[in-house]
Amino acid sequence: MNSSVNHPANRPFRIGSLELRNRLVVSAHGLATVTEGVPDEQDARYWSRLSRGGAGLIITGGTQVSPDSILRNRILTEAYAGRALPGLRLRAESIRSGGAVAGIQLGHLGRETLGAGTFLPFVAPSPIRGPREPAAARALGTEEFARIADDFRLSARHCAEAGFQVIEIHAAHGYLLAQFLSPAANTRSDRYGGGAAGRARALAEVVQAVREGAGDDAVIGVRVSTEGSGPAHLTTDHLVESLPCVAAEAPFDYLNFTWGDRGRYVPDMATDRPPLLGRSAELRAALDVPLVLCSAFRDAEGIAEALTSGAADLVGSARAHIADPDFARKVLGGRAEEIRPCTACLQDCRTYEPTGLCVVNPDLAPAGEARRPARPLVLAPPRRRREGGLLVVGAGPAGLECAVTAAERGVRVTLVEEERDIGGQLRLAAAVPNRSGWADLITYFRRRIDALDIDLRLGAPVSDADVAAAGEVVWAIGANEAASPIPGAVRSWDVTRELFDGAETVVIADDGFGWWQGIGAIETALASDVARVVYVTPGAGFAATIPAESRTQFLERHQGAPLRVRVLHRLVAAKPVAQLENVFDGSREAVDADVVVQVGERLARPLTGANGACASAIGDCVAPRQVGHAIAEGRAAGLAVELDVSS
Repeated sequence: MNSSVNHPANRPFRIGSLELRNRLVVSAHGLATVTEGVPDEQDARYWSRLSRGGAGLIITGGTQVSPDSILRNRILTEAYAGRALPGLRLRAESIRSGGAVAGIQLGHLGRETLGAGTFLPFVAPSPIRGPREPAAARALGTEEFARIADDFRLSARHCAEAGFQVIEIHAAHGYLLAQFLSPAANTRSDRYGGGAAGRARALAEVVQAVREGAGDDAVIGVRVSTEGSGPAHLTTDHLVESLPCVAAEAPFDYLNFTWGDRGRYVPDMATDRPPLLGRSAELRAALDVPLVLCSAFRDAEGIAEALTSGAADLVGSARAHIADPDFARKVLGGRAEEIRPCTACLQDCRTYEPTGLCVVNPDLAPAGEARRPARPLVLAPPRRRREGGLLVVGAGPAGLECAVTAAERGVRVTLVEEERDIGGQLRLAAAVPNRSGWADLITYFRRRIDALDIDLRLGAPVSDADVAAAGEVVWAIGANEAASPIPGAVRSWDVTRELFDGAETVVIADDGFGWWQGIGAIETALASDVARVVYVTPGAGFAATIPAESRTQFLERHQGAPLRVRVLHRLVAAKPVAQLENVFDGSREAVDADVVVQVGERLARPLTGANGACASAIGDCVAPRQVGHAIAEGRAAGLAVELDVSS
């Protein structure tokens, strides 16, 4: 898109009594910027920044209506509590400050406790154990639901008093109201069950309660989800059957349609296309209200397709705006090539340690910090003023971020990479099936290098003359994977589809940490039609440290695959047959393998020759870690450059 007027999202849209400035919605999410249930000042700064990014409607999430839906860590907003009003008011003001309409989503977890501890018993429509809980929740009595409806009413009143113009009711992702809608979770025979109309009644009563609490001026929406191939909480057919019953009894102003229950509703990079494109027609035909379509909309093209095809009236995204808070402005302004892409890696936005962060956005920071904490390793101290440009050695994620950040400040930058292309370990990761999000990040950096006129030199090591001529040098030369100590085993970094050509059995030995190197080797082997893959780890679990939602989606993606997992075993020999040893009793199992892969330790490349008037080191050559660390240190180093920009 070369002009803002050409993108279909760049038109106002009326929803209820409100006119949105465009058709882009920041869908409900939260970053745990909450102190004992109350949004704090860090929370306000985040929403204010998003509002300046240009979206028409911003909906904040993680807002609970009842004490029996609160986690012990208190990172969810407690809208029912009067003491939360000042924080809610500050949040609403922050959203409106940049011209967006302020929305908030109200929900109750029901039997889904997010795997965390609660103070009060969790509740559900029926005593049926949830797919992620060890025991069934307490079933609500027939008259007891009135108390929860009152909780929604009170919470809605607080939110309206705080200045929220849109209140969205969370009936998605397998939470309480979705449980009432679902015939799999709701087996009641009273007024809240027994058929589509009965199962819809709880949601209808909540819509009525929220409208009473929020007042006539508020816009009321409902968010629902279809679960796809996961545990069948709700299908689209269920929604088509139930939602007209809700609308007939308690009209609402819009429907938000999204994907997945818990474990699936945040698709990782294996989902490379929004899963609900082409799947909303029946729901649109069943309800005469505007439709917001969500889930995995991460680029301008997918949003345009949803709007021009008639699949949606508005399009919602969350992670795309987390990765680049100017996502909306860039989409609407024909600057899609400048968008810092969400890779859908789930490595930081889903951890909440201590708050939600983002691998690709180093400006998203924990409380008390201007940006994500990072400290480049100073090898030689800076001088007060230097001539010559910045030399960045290594074009992995750390070096790329450093070069781009410095060039955006007007510094003359030379970027040297001994490989024939940029990306470093990102390039290795992007070559694995279902991991193409890293390729999107490489493409972004390549575009920025061109736009900023960075002098990129590929295919040769840095020269002593380059180092001597530079005013400042930043070393970002990364790490290597250690060779396997077991003869005949290959490194995970050397895995390609060609390696497995003709192989019947492949053994992949993890290092015990369960990170992506071993999982990527599995994906590559399965994509190569290997007849049997045996995965070995001395750790106590499979894929133990990749994001939990990625693990769920991996397991679902490969149901029926010829994969065998041996936990608490180590590889002790590769040839002539692989030998797997039990870590407890030392007993051995022989596997006749065609290829044996050993995930090895990552070792920082030595900083030989890294000297000069001013030099620093960033990324894995300091200590091998993850992409988020490399990008944060690259940003810090790029901002720390003290060169004369006119040099």
